[in-house]
This record gives sequence, structure tokens and C-alpha cells, in this order.
Amino acid sequence: MSEASKFLLTDSQIPAVWVNVLPSLPEPLAPPLHPGTHQPLTPQDLAPIFPMELIEQEFSPKPEIDIPGEVMDIYRLWRATPLYRARRLEKALDTPAHIYYKYEGTSPAGSHKPNTAVAQAYYNKRAGIRRLATETGAGQWGSALALACQMFGMECTVYMVRVSYDQKPYRRMMMHVWGAEVFASPSEQTNAGRGVLAAHPDSPGSLGIAISEAVEDAATHADTNYSLGSVLNHVLMHQTVIGQEAKLQMQMAGEEADVVIACFGGGSNFGGLALPYVLDRFTGKGPRIVAIEPSACPTLTKGKFTYDYGDTAKLTPLVKMFTLGHDFMPPGIHAGGLRYHGASPLISHLVKLGHIEAKAYTQLPVFEAAIQFARTEGILPAPESAHAIRGAIDEALAAKEEGKGKVILFGLSGHGHFDLSAYENFISGKLVDYEYPGREIAEAIAGINSGV
Repeated sequence: MSEASKFLLTDSQIPAVWVNVLPSLPEPLAPPLHPGTHQPLTPQDLAPIFPMELIEQEFSPKPEIDIPGEVMDIYRLWRATPLYRARRLEKALDTPAHIYYKYEGTSPAGSHKPNTAVAQAYYNKRAGIRRLATETGAGQWGSALALACQMFGMECTVYMVRVSYDQKPYRRMMMHVWGAEVFASPSEQTNAGRGVLAAHPDSPGSLGIAISEAVEDAATHADTNYSLGSVLNHVLMHQTVIGQEAKLQMQMAGEEADVVIACFGGGSNFGGLALPYVLDRFTGKGPRIVAIEPSACPTLTKGKFTYDYGDTAKLTPLVKMFTLGHDFMPPGIHAGGLRYHGASPLISHLVKLGHIEAKAYTQLPVFEAAIQFARTEGILPAPESAHAIRGAIDEALAAKEEGKGKVILFGLSGHGHFDLSAYENFISGKLVDYEYPGREIAEAIAGINSGV
């Protein structure tokens, strides 16, 4: 084996297609339902807030979708992203496991999110849309869409979950640099926001609330569409450039992954790395695939697999997914991008079918893993990404305990340069562990009343 630690692809090796797993599913997805009629959703139902080309991708029977040249031109600013062998971490753990990580923090926005932001801005621009409205948790998605809109000469409005708006001012400033307007959610800009503030003036906000505001904004302005950074099929499909590249790079390294790990919030980063490997599992030869989520918002591990709304105000379609209930209010943990009550219907379906495992961690062991990674590999990870690091370290320690070799691949979805206050709180002992009480989760799930 070579002692190489970095595996790079040329521009000509950047994937030219997005991979769509929908036509390969052993069982079809349950159809999304109209929020008013509870009947199966039609493409025309989504036309007021999405361009038709993205709607077609959402339901596409094609196994691959060609990436437009204009999108590829922008991808080349940072793609292909590097794959690293974490040799220094392996040595620190004294493990026989080989640990690899696919690093998406080299994008201009510092995360994987531009992979779909650029694509969504492109298709909306083609449809004649002037402005995009969206939500953001930790700010990574908002900054990515602000960048993408700037690239295509569009305006961008971001509703940023209030707790993250306050925790991460520099992420907000980054959006301003790229020309976006940013509102703390819940805000006074929409009926949905005003309603929450009337009932809970000190609300820390949630992705469910911010989604309601962004959808309302888009639905009430003819020149504006809504853009979502996770959960939907077309969003996850745009992210599959990650897994396609990783498979090529693992071939360069001369290894095959035994386990693939990524953090999980709504599913975009996770799906981007995992879905190309899911196709291998359908043929009976793929690796174990593990989604790591926070114990403060344990959607996959403690949620209910049922129809639910994607937002608090019930403006979005009903989808069958693992959910903690659309009224669930997660605590203000520092991994703001993982504070979502629901999950991608596609990933939920694959968990239900047994192709994906799920595991949850509290934030102190996650930050311990992040510090160990930063001090060995040199990269300061985003708190969201650190969940995957924790999972990878535990897999490596288990290999050590068993005395067996194992090849571990995990997704490092972004850097933590705008999360230094969280690291300061952890190092100074101010960061507290939190696991959402089972009783409150049960109450939130009991409150799911989709009427279907």
C-alpha cells in the first residue's frame, strides 16, 4: 500500500451526471400528499414555488440526470473535493482500521451545500425567477444559496433560525457579502412568523418555522420561488457528486469501504455520500451505511415513520418520513444544521428497509471527537460534521477491540471556522450535554395529526 494521504481527481473526472436511486428502489416511496386535500401530490401542485425542471427531477424515473454545462462550470471552482486518509488519527487511536474522509469544506461556502444551491439557482434562473426565498439552520445552506444567487444574478432572502442567527453572526455576514437579505426566524416578515412570535415572543426558532416563512414568502410573490437545502429527492440527487467522487478516490487508494458514515439532519450531506453506495447494497455487495444524528433531535432513532408536514404552519406537503412531529421544538444545540423534526422521505424509506442504520450522540462526545480530529488531522470541523467523526472513531475503536482491520469512510461535510464560540464553550466547560427527554418526544409524536 502507498503511504499517500490525499487522493485528488482532475477536472475531467468530476461526475457529469447526478445519480437517481428512485427507479432502483426495491419498494416504491409512499407518495407525497397535498396539504389541503390529502390526495397524492401532482407536479402542478408544486408549480407555484418550484420550477418545472426541478419538479420533474423530484419524480424522475431516470437513473441518471445530466449536469448542465453552466452548473459544471461553477462546480469546477472547487470540485472535485479531496479524499484524505486520516493516518494521524489512526495512529492516535492505535487502531488497525483505515479511516478515510471526503472533505466538502473546500467549497467557497465551506460546506457541501453549493452542490445543490448552484443547480437550484440555475434552474430557477432559466424559469425566469428573480428571487429565491429559503430557510437556514446553522447558516451553511443560506450562505450557499446566497453564493449561487450571486453567480446567476438573482436576489436571495434567507430566514435564519433565531438561535443560530445569534450564535453565528459571521455566517450571517457571509450571506450579506454575497448580497442576501437575512431575517431571524420567527420574524415579523410573514404571517407564519408573526403567529409564532405572538404565542412565543422568545422563541429560539426551528427549521420547521423558518421553512413556513420561506414557503409563505415564495407563495405570495409571483417573481419568487422557494429553495430547499435538504430533504427532497432532487436535493439529495444533486449531492451525489460527493459519493461518486469518493468511490473513484477509494479505487485510487486501492480499498473498498466496509462502512460509510455521515451526519444526518434532513439528509442532503448524508444522501450525497451514501446514495451511490446504496445502489451497491441493492446488488448485495455494498458496505454498511450509518447515519449519525444528535440525541437532542433524534429523528431517525426515536421518531415515528408516518405522514407529517415538513413545516410548522402546515404549508408543505405531507410526506411519509421519520418525524418527531411538526410542532417539535429542538433545543439550541450548536449543530444547528441537524435541528430538524423530520427526515428525507427517501432516507427514511431506506432506513425502514434496513439498508441504512442510525445512531445518535449527545454533543459532548461529539465535540471531544472534533477536538481530537482537529489536533491530529488539522481541520476544524463543523459541529454537524463532527457527528460523523464521532461515529468513525467509535467504529475504529471497535475494530481495535476486535483486533480486526476495517475500512471506514466518512463525510466531513464542512469546516467549523464560524463555530468557534461553540468550541470555546466546550473547551471552557460551558457546553452541556443534552438528550431530548423520552416523555417529551412521545408527546411531540402523539401530537402528529396529519388526518391521513
